[in-house]
Amino acid sequence: MKKKANTPQDDELDDEIISRSEIKREFKALQDLAKELVELNDKQLAKLPLNDIVMAAIIESRRIHQHIARKRHLKYVAKQLRELDEDALRQGMDVLRDQDKVANARFHHMEKWRDRLINEGDEAFTAFLDEYPHAERQQIRQLIRNAQKEKLANKPPKSSRALFHYLRELME
Repeated sequence: MKKKANTPQDDELDDEIISRSEIKREFKALQDLAKELVELNDKQLAKLPLNDIVMAAIIESRRIHQHIARKRHLKYVAKQLRELDEDALRQGMDVLRDQDKVANARFHHMEKWRDRLINEGDEAFTAFLDEYPHAERQQIRQLIRNAQKEKLANKPPKSSRALFHYLRELME
């Protein structure tokens, strides 16, 4: 039996055929994206390229608390996401994630300075003033002293929190 030669039209059809498994994987990825979108707040959603229908669906899905109903509604949101430019949406989500990472890093930086100022004393204080020369020395010293006293007396860290708030104001 002779094998039929492939024509250019047959090759084009082979390239366009997508398996059912691939279609399911793509839809699952859209469902995961829909789930992430539902968990965002309104301010974050406003930064993304979403149309009114998708926004309404996302807001509606926040009000649904039954597991099966929520799952069904997330499938609806995913179906609506097919109409949007998925690449632009994913880029917007990446930007939001990066902003969260930067905010977390800044928060950890402030925590490290607070802990260092309380635990290491004058050396850390001098290093801090080198990095932030416009800081109020007297106020920081008072907060550090009070935080150290509270730590020794096993009291609640009221001054430590106040020091952190001051550092946050200063660094932002």
